[in-house]
Amino acid sequence: MSRVYVIEDQNILRELVSRLVESLPDCQLIGDCADGLEGLNACKEHKPDLVIVDIMVPSLNGLEIVRQLRKALPSVKLLIFSAYSSRERVQSALKAGVNGIVHKNASIDELEKGIQRVLRGESFMSSQILEILRDIMLHPEATDSLEKLTTREREILQMIAEGHTTKEVAGKLNISAKTADTHRTNVMNKLNIHDIAGLTRFAIQNGLVEA
Repeated sequence: MSRVYVIEDQNILRELVSRLVESLPDCQLIGDCADGLEGLNACKEHKPDLVIVDIMVPSLNGLEIVRQLRKALPSVKLLIFSAYSSRERVQSALKAGVNGIVHKNASIDELEKGIQRVLRGESFMSSQILEILRDIMLHPEATDSLEKLTTREREILQMIAEGHTTKEVAGKLNISAKTADTHRTNVMNKLNIHDIAGLTRFAIQNGLVEA
């Protein structure tokens, strides 16, 4: 029996995906949530076989969840389910180590097929994502500027862009305000962006938060 966890902040979609998982033979839904950090911690604790995650979830975006779970649980299967499918986001997802990407415009049948194939150890991309992959193969020179940042710096960048103060960031990550401020300074220096508005624009452009 394959154990599945769902991370999706839209309540209706989370319920639909969870019900789909429960309806599949040999699949067991072990949990779901709407918050990125909560979902990451739950997955580290319960060690599911498959995690289905949206890119745009609060506290910690889906791509960062994938990066961290790929390190913490090397054998876990990771399926992105998202409405956001720019070239940059698909590239970032592939570099992070996803096993599959399903666009939210895909049918339920396509999502079901994606779940089953990924659980079998195969890769799966829905039709919209395949078009982007073709472009990436033809023009592979683009780079992911987020690679400049450490895991902690990407977490803090997302929270800054979501409007959290340094004190709030420190509280969420269980670090001191001084440490959070140091990380923020490092982010600004690495990206050569020295104001909150600029960091927010960068985060939006790179798929960490919604506009």
